[in-house]
Amino acid sequence: MESEERPPVRLSTARSRELGEELRRVRHRARMSSGTVAEALGWSLGKLSKLETGTRGTSPCEISTLLGRCGADKPTRDRVLAIASEADTGSFLRMHDSSSDTLTALAVHEHTARTVTSYEPLTVPSLAQTEDYAYALTRNRAVTQARMTRQEVLRRTGGPETVIYLHEAALRLVVGDRKVMRDQLLRLTLMCAWDQIHPRVIPMNAPLHVALRHPATLLTFTAPVKPLAYTETETATVFHDDPGAITAYQVKMNHLERLVLPPTESRAVLARWADAYDRDTRT
Repeated sequence: MESEERPPVRLSTARSRELGEELRRVRHRARMSSGTVAEALGWSLGKLSKLETGTRGTSPCEISTLLGRCGADKPTRDRVLAIASEADTGSFLRMHDSSSDTLTALAVHEHTARTVTSYEPLTVPSLAQTEDYAYALTRNRAVTQARMTRQEVLRRTGGPETVIYLHEAALRLVVGDRKVMRDQLLRLTLMCAWDQIHPRVIPMNAPLHVALRHPATLLTFTAPVKPLAYTETETATVFHDDPGAITAYQVKMNHLERLVLPPTESRAVLARWADAYDRDTRT
């Protein structure tokens, strides 16, 4: 029988949506339908559906039962239960010692976002990197492939409107070699013609401001889902959906918008750097 404890239906949070996606993937890997799992656990189909979409809470005991019924391995059980035990404080982090953990956290939010605005001061943002650039930057094939997989959201019909802010310093900093940079700049130049992604360049002569110091990404969703922000450190990706933190990120992005070149000028700068690196590879 279904447990008598019925946590109230709630708006999803970033953490609860990630937890729900993890549970959905566990069920899919087990090749079990939602109806089969719900029946085996004595749950209603609605309860399982809301748990997988992050709009319903449940106890760690019930999550353990679900994981066991789907035959999840120990690393998966440990990861999912660790997420389930976290408090919704408005901030959480995912360590980079497991690229799949961070990929799941990023991908679940990027694939449901309405808009994505990303800024990097010294490198091209992950969502716009070529495979060779990503590998030259990380020297890690798993991380590189994870970044390429995340970029599928940019090509998906109905995907998020994506704005990429990058400082001109990132165009000058050679990652890999000049051939890698040529291909990266060509890709960015071509992206300027895409419908859903808009690369924008902050010129070297832009006035110095605190907003330029740190990377950041801000995602918005269809109401009533709250915005989400994240930033990558050396060892972890830190997520925030606390209203105060979101306001700070919105202020940052608004200031960056005042510093970037218009779309046509941004494309001209990207094309000029692509041409410069191309000439270097032919000499």
